[in-house]
Amino acid sequence: MAKHLIDIEDIPASLSNKVKQNLKFKTGNFVWRIRFNIPLDPKTVNKETMYVTNSQGQKLQTSIWYNLKEEMIEIEPLEPYSTNEQYTLTISTKVHSRGGQSLHEPVSIKFKL
Repeated sequence: MAKHLIDIEDIPASLSNKVKQNLKFKTGNFVWRIRFNIPLDPKTVNKETMYVTNSQGQKLQTSIWYNLKEEMIEIEPLEPYSTNEQYTLTISTKVHSRGGQSLHEPVSIKFKL
């Protein structure tokens, strides 16, 4: 099954211009690809520091990794997203740069299939 990719750069600046609230895809499986403006500490990119929740606040099963070559976070669902369900991708302040910097506040991105 083909996976759709969504690129978001320069998190958290100008999120409203980078994310569409109503994402329309033919499949419920797509990979979030998130690039920060500085390289991240891969040890801080995991299921505890970032996650996807449904409208009831339940965490979805995901695979999260940091692509060192591309310097990009990739979040893949291990279960398909449901149509017409509201989801939230959360990136906590526990994600750090290689220099130890963290986000000033968590980033939450709402999306719907």
